[in-house]
Amino acid sequence: MAENDSVMAAARAWRGSPMALATVVSTWGSAPRPRGSHMLVHADGRFEGSVSGGCVETDILATAAEVIAGAPPVVKSYGVADAAAWEVGLPCGGEIAVLVQPVSPDGFDPGLFDAIGAAQVDGTGFDVATDLASGRSAPGSVGDFVNRYDPPRRLLIVGAVQIAQSLAGLARELGIRTFVIDPRGRFLTEERFPGVMLDDRWPDEAVTALKPDRATAVVTLSHDPKIDDDALIAALAHPTRYVAALGSRKSQAARLARLAAAGVSPHDLARIEGPAGIDIRAIGPSEIALSIAAAMVRSFHVEA
Repeated sequence: MAENDSVMAAARAWRGSPMALATVVSTWGSAPRPRGSHMLVHADGRFEGSVSGGCVETDILATAAEVIAGAPPVVKSYGVADAAAWEVGLPCGGEIAVLVQPVSPDGFDPGLFDAIGAAQVDGTGFDVATDLASGRSAPGSVGDFVNRYDPPRRLLIVGAVQIAQSLAGLARELGIRTFVIDPRGRFLTEERFPGVMLDDRWPDEAVTALKPDRATAVVTLSHDPKIDDDALIAALAHPTRYVAALGSRKSQAARLARLAAAGVSPHDLARIEGPAGIDIRAIGPSEIALSIAAAMVRSFHVEA
């Protein structure tokens, strides 16, 4: 899941140091963090990630320190069984079980971080299976608990317009790696788009080179058919998770007619969300960007 990306980055930065990894291995009810969420704890007390959003992290830190010092891996359960839940528990009403294991060959092997990272670079998923009794993890899809590490989410924005500025900022806050594509150099500047990847190739060339996959969204915003149409055709040639185009229903109808004439199949035409975004009666660039971001996130959570 995207929320574990910071944990993977910390694991690389802290390589060679004693660490423990806490993982949500089961949930019930209104659990604050999903199954598979990680929290990585360094021997010096630093940590990255979360298993509960703050409710039980203090107890996990103490348990992690014990595991780093040599205590065996342990699965800890948290819920709202008694008043102590307000001190160490989940006042939201859910229940979770958290495995705390050492980052070592007898627990979560450090080499697994490298294997996960390599799979993400390749745009493929990676499964890690864990035996909860021993606390040992290894590559595989069969075990007491199997965690799936999908490729990192990406957003390819075509058209460096004002809505793109807001959308790029939202995507960055969501942990989605963002590319802004526009052959018009005056639009595509670091000043207008800080912290994102800028690509000045023609959109069809850029989209094709970036190979959008099931963890990628492509959104066209330029309103210029010369820029948007070829980008959409390129996106539809891949298993792109979310394909959307800005514009009114009238402009969407005209767009679909143009793409059909260019040879795009009815099946692929149906993949294009237009107008882009969830209908929230958005007014202005920021609200339109919010509606698109919400639709994109929704698509990432829907199994195709």
